[in-house]
Amino acid sequence: MQLISKPFVFARHAQSNFNAAKRIGGSTDSHLSELGEQQAKSAAKLLNKSWSAVCTSDLTRTIQTAKLAVPGHDLKHFKGIRERDWGSLEGRPIPDATDYFATPENGEPWDYFYARSIDTLNHILAQYDHPLIIAHSGIYRAIHHSLFGTPEGPRIGNIEPIIVQPKRGRGNRWELIPYRGHSL
Repeated sequence: MQLISKPFVFARHAQSNFNAAKRIGGSTDSHLSELGEQQAKSAAKLLNKSWSAVCTSDLTRTIQTAKLAVPGHDLKHFKGIRERDWGSLEGRPIPDATDYFATPENGEPWDYFYARSIDTLNHILAQYDHPLIIAHSGIYRAIHHSLFGTPEGPRIGNIEPIIVQPKRGRGNRWELIPYRGHSL
């Protein structure tokens, strides 16, 4: 599945209580930690710009991040970009290595998660010219898989926004660039 060839800014939510405890949060709803609230407020200097849309998943940690990082913006919530359901692994310690293609007991298969994530991102990109999308590390993995053929790669930090954009004049090539506050 391919992303629509259009630039956007993606940010993972600020630190959640599950992140702080080094536990898998997945589709379990959780709030931001105190540090996460501070991270999101600090990100406002960079992210509180004019966006065609500010899109989040329907989970509390992304909505809280957006309310603090881009205050006053109308938020659009999309269930299709919620984190993967890790089934019986939710709440357990985060392992050193993850097999993204393995389906955890009572969890969501990678192929289903990947398809719903990219479908939802394409729905957003078809509607808005330069959106800010605040979601989860799993959504970043789905983006990475769509662009580079694998979900493997560096982990995205909490509220470290990146520009996802096609390379100019390079066919189907893409680049991920740290967002420094300039417009797309």
